[in-house]
Amino acid sequence: MKANSGHFVLNDRFEYRDMAEIFPNLLKLFLEETDQMPEDPEILQMFVHLNMVELKNNRKPEGYNRKGRMRLIFPITNKRMEFYVKGSSKSGEVVRVTEKLSKLLTRSGVDHELEWNALSCMDG
Repeated sequence: MKANSGHFVLNDRFEYRDMAEIFPNLLKLFLEETDQMPEDPEILQMFVHLNMVELKNNRKPEGYNRKGRMRLIFPITNKRMEFYVKGSSKSGEVVRVTEKLSKLLTRSGVDHELEWNALSCMDG
């Protein structure tokens, strides 16, 4: 299977602060699996810190929205609580990374569903 994006649709009762405990591991796994891990550990700590400040205050984090092979996006939406992995092109790599992150969420007790290529369905 190939996909442009893999979406993690979270339970309606889920809040951003609920992601705080798992987020550092989620971001590290994403960066490792996409071969985008910063060489300087302080840069990684900065990415984690900036996202954690938002999560602990129950606000939407940035995720990892940098130029690169893949992005980890928390969209601005009132419709549902979600985040997604977006690749620069349709590939099996997006599916592989999304499934790895899904396993981490499941092991951590984060209830979610996966959707593929759902960007065309989203507003803005």
